[in-house]
Amino acid sequence: MIGALIVTHGNLAHELLNAARQIEADVSGIEALPLEWNDSVDAAREKIAQALARVGHDRAVIIFTDMFGGTPSNISLSFLEQGRIEIVTGVNLPMIVKFATVKQEAKDVATLAHVIVEKGSKAIRVASDLLTAEKRAGVPA
Repeated sequence: MIGALIVTHGNLAHELLNAARQIEADVSGIEALPLEWNDSVDAAREKIAQALARVGHDRAVIIFTDMFGGTPSNISLSFLEQGRIEIVTGVNLPMIVKFATVKQEAKDVATLAHVIVEKGSKAIRVASDLLTAEKRAGVPA
């Protein structure tokens, strides 16, 4: 099984994990790690290192972060390790739910990361575009 660490600004990490839990996703092996606004880079790096030791002591790990270029992502990138630790930025709830449903079967952390990104990307929609497409297809509103 592959583990996961959700590293975000503030409490977003906890809220994503709580929401996935409410959807009844199996969130075992997933840890939320909020970085506080006043954490120094060294303190944040130490928090991530400790969480990785807990989550990834015997398995590969995907680190989910909230925003590419943000502090959680920038610090997490220093832990990137081919075949063992992968970083996925722009985390959303569908990504966490998908991870929770496929983590047992996944063998390769890099492949799983790409599956998760695809799922997260497909979940982002402009509602009016979908409604317009349905009208064009003759689907009643």
